[in-house]
Amino acid sequence: MNKKLIWLVAAKDIRGITSSAQVWLGLILLPLIFSVIFPLAFILLVKNLPVSSPDLIDLVNKVVHGLKDTKSGESIASLPSIKHQIIVVTVNYLLGSIFLLIPTINAMMIALHSFVGEKEKRTMETLLFSPITVKELFIGKVLAAFIPSIIITWVSFFLFGFITVSMTYNMFGYFIFPNANWLTLMFWVTPMITIFTILVNVFISARAKGFQEAQQLGGILILPIMVLFIGQATGFLVIKPFLLAVIGVIILILNFILLKMMTKYNDRNILFEKQI
Repeated sequence: MNKKLIWLVAAKDIRGITSSAQVWLGLILLPLIFSVIFPLAFILLVKNLPVSSPDLIDLVNKVVHGLKDTKSGESIASLPSIKHQIIVVTVNYLLGSIFLLIPTINAMMIALHSFVGEKEKRTMETLLFSPITVKELFIGKVLAAFIPSIIITWVSFFLFGFITVSMTYNMFGYFIFPNANWLTLMFWVTPMITIFTILVNVFISARAKGFQEAQQLGGILILPIMVLFIGQATGFLVIKPFLLAVIGVIILILNFILLKMMTKYNDRNILFEKQI
């Protein structure tokens, strides 16, 4: 496998992404909302307004019940007020799934453009006639989507953490963020889900004839993330670090299987036929 050719393909695509202000705007808008605007507004509201919503209190109780017999559950239950509990529960247990949407959506948009963009610009033929294997081509396309997506996600994570800690330290007297869930999610599960999203969407992009067709098929991947988000946001699903680690391992295995299938069921002739 020629690593130089792989990085040449990845670098070419990344230059195409970074050279477009419109693309960058789309990539950073969602992270900006969830990592900066939302935590600022939420923490300020909880700290400065009276909490009287029974639904919100019930949500906190559901999460604490889901963490029963754990050190985290006992720690939350012992906090001095419902405001403290709401902030800790929301920051550490309800918002993680939102951060899965950032790399999933960004990776999907970049990956869908990988082959479809080549087709629309009529540059795909050049790649297919170049001295590069189909596997090297796919890996280069995957890297081109993975690198900017994961960098944006991790920057969003650090911004979210900085804002959360700076606004809550005086209230709690210690750092409430991050916990084991966040670290496992961001540095193990998120990269695995990002790669999985990219592999599926690059495969779709390679076989689709246009961006609209590819977008419709690729958008299906967001549905499981939305189910997870709803489960977390309603308090019915509290995922612990061990389960997150297991989920990451399962997705890693799926990634290897999917990459092998992609290179097996796509060859130059199939890719070239999709240009017609």
